[in-house]
Amino acid sequence: MEGRMQGKAPLSDSNRRIMDADAPPRRVYQAWKGSNIFFLGGRLIFGPDVRSLILTVCLIVIPVILFATVVCEQLAHEYHNQIGGWVASVAIIFTAYIIVLLLLTSGQDPGIVPRNAHPPEPEDVGESSNLSEWPGGQHGSAGLPLTKDVLVNGVLVKVKYCHTCMLYRPPRCSHCSICNNCVERFDHHCPWVGQCIGKRNYRFFFMFVSSTTALCIYVFAFCWVDLRKIMDTHGCKLGRAIMKSPISGILILYTFIAVWFVGGLTSFHLYLICTNQTTYENFRYRYDRKTNPHNRGLVQNFIEILCSRIPGSKNNFRAKVKEDSAAFTSSLSMGRALSPPKMSVDLEMGMKRQTVAMEELEDLHSQIGSAMGLERCGTEPPHIVGRKGCSEIATDIEAFAEEFGMEQRFTEWKKIEHHTSDNP
Repeated sequence: MEGRMQGKAPLSDSNRRIMDADAPPRRVYQAWKGSNIFFLGGRLIFGPDVRSLILTVCLIVIPVILFATVVCEQLAHEYHNQIGGWVASVAIIFTAYIIVLLLLTSGQDPGIVPRNAHPPEPEDVGESSNLSEWPGGQHGSAGLPLTKDVLVNGVLVKVKYCHTCMLYRPPRCSHCSICNNCVERFDHHCPWVGQCIGKRNYRFFFMFVSSTTALCIYVFAFCWVDLRKIMDTHGCKLGRAIMKSPISGILILYTFIAVWFVGGLTSFHLYLICTNQTTYENFRYRYDRKTNPHNRGLVQNFIEILCSRIPGSKNNFRAKVKEDSAAFTSSLSMGRALSPPKMSVDLEMGMKRQTVAMEELEDLHSQIGSAMGLERCGTEPPHIVGRKGCSEIATDIEAFAEEFGMEQRFTEWKKIEHHTSDNP
């Protein structure tokens, strides 16, 4: 049995693809070309640096646990009432709310623009819009201009062509080099949440940062209350009070440092919301020096960013991947001759493999026959310019016929073709 297995020839790519046709179809998240990490069967999408989320959770939860178990217990003992329990309950509930906001920010589609399978046709780019080129006459793939001008609220805005996603990015869209996706209304990639911040999760990100700021102030204030009560009760100074309640002192220092970070971030994003900017736009374009086409006024900016309906995701990560069922035909129409393994695809129509192969071989036979006839007449049709020569295509067909076990029929065809060429 082992010797028989060793004597078998390895499966060709085409045979392997035919066998894979019986396998369960893959889903979009399993064939995703970005750098994202998926959980729960594609229901949760994170950035490639999702591990940093664990650190962020620990930096929030651990201080709150110390505050609820140590500081609040001392407050209850010092005030001889239930104030410690109420303070601890508010801190725990508020922390749970912040963790939910963190997961909503990190675990959902931030606004990823689906990639194109092929570059857009030059005539489909948009004849009505003003196409422009970068200095030096540079063009993108397939002869496409690298930039395109679009009108946003009466202001001409230049959008760029993304070679990775093969599309012209919508206004305010940018390609994240970490997640390897184009994201609508791209703000930045936040390593603390392990995700891009874009159109669909910016609101949750701002609520997370501002709520964390409020939690820091809350813990900071009640730690000071604890120390102040110790100073009044024992008639000691601050240093002695910190010695009696070191956890309060540590939390005061920790929250003081943290509030500068999250509080500064909250203030900065409040400014961005008021002016309807993103972090990326603020650092790159500096709208304060020129007109911001997205600024609709203070009230409308707040309504648009914080109160408007969040658009649905443009990606269905759990959808089944549709295999290309016309790879062979489309390749011929584009003037490319495929190698034999790629010519034996597409059984989605229910045809048998042998029938498909015979039809493809006959189709190539007729094309080569017409091409050879034109060569004898000294002409060359424009639509076959750039394809392989007849001898190269014949070699491909011979290999193709050998793969499907049709060597005899191909030999007969070669004899007939040779006889025809000798007797024009």
